[in-house]
Amino acid sequence: MERIAIAMSGGVDSSTAALLLRDSGFDVVGFSMQLWDQRRNCGGTVADKAGRCCSPDDLYDARETAARIGIPCYVVDFQKEFENTVVRPFVEEYENGRTPSPCVLCNSRLKFDHLFRLAKDAGALRIATGHYARVFRDERSGRYLLGEAIDKNKDQSYFLFELTQEQLARATFPLGELTKPEVREIARKHGIPTAEKAESQEICFVPDGDYAAFIERYRAEFWPDRADDIRPRSGKIVDTQGRVMGAHSGIHHYTVGQRRGLGIAHSAPLYVLEIRPQDNIVVVGERHESGRDRCRVERLNWISIPAPDQPLRVAAKIRSRHTPAPAWIKPLPDGGVAVEFDVPQYGVTPGQACVFYQGAVVVGGGWIASTIN
Repeated sequence: MERIAIAMSGGVDSSTAALLLRDSGFDVVGFSMQLWDQRRNCGGTVADKAGRCCSPDDLYDARETAARIGIPCYVVDFQKEFENTVVRPFVEEYENGRTPSPCVLCNSRLKFDHLFRLAKDAGALRIATGHYARVFRDERSGRYLLGEAIDKNKDQSYFLFELTQEQLARATFPLGELTKPEVREIARKHGIPTAEKAESQEICFVPDGDYAAFIERYRAEFWPDRADDIRPRSGKIVDTQGRVMGAHSGIHHYTVGQRRGLGIAHSAPLYVLEIRPQDNIVVVGERHESGRDRCRVERLNWISIPAPDQPLRVAAKIRSRHTPAPAWIKPLPDGGVAVEFDVPQYGVTPGQACVFYQGAVVVGGGWIASTIN
């Protein structure tokens, strides 16, 4: 029997994926990753709040499921690596006026990287996760391709765009051909304890969803003797003409496209159009001012093709729940690309991932560095 290592988060998806692999004849070994101490920097949030992942209960659920289906499951502590790879960049991005995508970093730069190492130590040549995505080999090019899941409502290919050819060659996504209702039904039929478990919604290390408060608490945790130096700087909120519309208590409270919580009385709803960390200014405007025709994307990873040297037609997805928008990719001399949308897009946000699709296949993707009016 071929051995395969699977990441078990304690949810119904990874639990069902492990079951399917076992029933397909694999020698399955599970690994659960302890990534964050939920009692740390929680702001008084109830520890068992629903809608988050990587909690002690999740680790227990993963072990219980593994025992139920008859596979070993080991808990590994990656808290230090998670903090350095995901949490600190998250804080730094907000402080620099960008909106991070911690789940992308967690998947591509921590979970998959470490899962491959764990698999090797366990004598497994392949790894699996409960992601809704598909991987297959293009016989013509010899490249491994990342594809959307059958269930478009649950597709997670956006979060996996940084996977390398080496990783894709050894990765398996058992749920890629299934819908979420089908997954739950399989779990029910086999008595999987997590069959009815709720979805994880919040970022695991910000259980109350208040990112700004988390950042402030994180600062205080690491620099308790420098309260004056690390206190968020207040600044101006201005319109596109530079007229002062209000004041803010720190740019980390804002993200491009944000409408709520601006605290400004205006005849029409206002949106955050731009954050200027160098000037400590937040720029706002009405919706018709917030569309962007172009953006610059850097730190690219190409999956289905080598790095292009000519304009390329794609559908570009600027956040996980965004409908991919028709666009042209135009290579830039420094290795980045300009993404030119057919129709202006709203909420094009520096710091977020921009993933390129052709049909159901991920061409590649990168990180939005700036918008171009």
